[in-house]
Amino acid sequence: MSKHLRITLVKSLIGVAEKHRRVVLGLGLRHTNHSVERLDTPEIRGMVNKIPYLLRWEEL
Repeated sequence: MSKHLRITLVKSLIGVAEKHRRVVLGLGLRHTNHSVERLDTPEIRGMVNKIPYLLRWEEL
């Protein structure tokens, strides 16, 4: 069974760089406190590691 990550957007995107906004949209997050579950792949880990100050994540 593959591992999954639960990713939650915990901070607002107001004042955030455009590249970081695109990463948030790429993860499928829409608004503050919105959570999604994604497969734990190197691509997703890289996106999460690019914007750790905006997110909270946990392994499922």
